[in-house]
Amino acid sequence: MEDFLAGGPAGAAVDRLEVEPVRVEGHEQFAIRGVAAGRFAVRPLERGYELQLEVGDGLRAWAVPKGPSMDPAAKRMAIELPAPALVGDAPCWDEGDYEQGGRVPWPEALDRGHAVFVLRGSRLRGGFALQRTGGGEKARWLLIKRRDEEARPGSDG
Repeated sequence: MEDFLAGGPAGAAVDRLEVEPVRVEGHEQFAIRGVAAGRFAVRPLERGYELQLEVGDGLRAWAVPKGPSMDPAAKRMAIELPAPALVGDAPCWDEGDYEQGGRVPWPEALDRGHAVFVLRGSRLRGGFALQRTGGGEKARWLLIKRRDEEARPGSDG
């Protein structure tokens, strides 16, 4: 470190330091992350998939007809289910831990209609968001992959 401050190993003085601006990628809400939120599972349905998230002491679930995508441009429709359709020993397409990714704590983020989170599965990794687009008995949401190091633009899954 002393060599750096002195201008390098040759000892040449540094008369000015240049800082190069960089483009921020992803989403500002990922500035605060690392709060463990629980387990997640994605299970195949007859038509599509079911995303399950442990939230507090319960389970919340969304039917995702086309299945989750690792492409940030692919916004997948997700329909919140009143109760998880599949539990226990039903086959899993992916599963793992997830962490809260936003400034609003769970489950309040979901109640407000916008939740960001980071999945740690074998197929689904990195930041995701659930954005509510409508209310009612079967609330409609969008499941969106965030732009991060795990994203696979142009992929179908």
